[in-house]
Amino acid sequence: MEPGNQVSEPRFRRILMKLSGEALAGDDKIGISPAVLSGVAGEIRDVQRLGVEVALVIGAGNIFRGSLAESLGIKRVTGDHMGMLATVMNSLALQSALESIGVPARVMCAFEMKEIAEPYIIRKAVDHLEHGRVVIASGGTGHPFFTTDTAASLRAVELEVDVLLKGTRVDGVYTSDPEKDTTARKIDTISYIDVLTGQLKIMDFTAISLCMSNRLPIIVFNLFNRGSLKRIVTGAEVGTRIS
Repeated sequence: MEPGNQVSEPRFRRILMKLSGEALAGDDKIGISPAVLSGVAGEIRDVQRLGVEVALVIGAGNIFRGSLAESLGIKRVTGDHMGMLATVMNSLALQSALESIGVPARVMCAFEMKEIAEPYIIRKAVDHLEHGRVVIASGGTGHPFFTTDTAASLRAVELEVDVLLKGTRVDGVYTSDPEKDTTARKIDTISYIDVLTGQLKIMDFTAISLCMSNRLPIIVFNLFNRGSLKRIVTGAEVGTRIS
């Protein structure tokens, strides 16, 4: 692209973004921040206006974490089910925020909750995307022992997206935690294998392996840098690319 020219066509036709529950909480660390919710909805609207089909998977750490279940003496399976329910709550909140700014959205769930969410059916989800609706896939994989990172990778592969985006609080992958280590260096590109062998805590190993098997690129970026999502879909080099 020539300097000064603007990209008019999106680089990606269909994307899936993984958003952590903690991110929705903002500085409060727990619950849902109205400002964050509104900001995320606005970012999604901006890329959808470009004609990009958008799917999302949201975690639940702002409402319920597995470590809390363990401290309460709750068994892992029950705790995971509680976490899956919490993802539905976050998904409904984002659906409401999107619809309030004119973006049609559908919450789909991996287990039956027909009064409040549609069942997650691949063909139906694709139909929603093709008709301009944002799909929010909730309920994880529908099974315990799998993280929402793995759920995001699975849904991304099923929906045949072009890229899996992981929205975080930092602008990519670093050699160490940049919030604790001032000498941490940002990594622009890295292979799946290097992520796995280096035991980098970007996404769990199952999620990374699933993307690697299906040659699905991952971009880790700071969602809270205004406009970063739009910059990615229009071809800018933002964050860290895993491929």
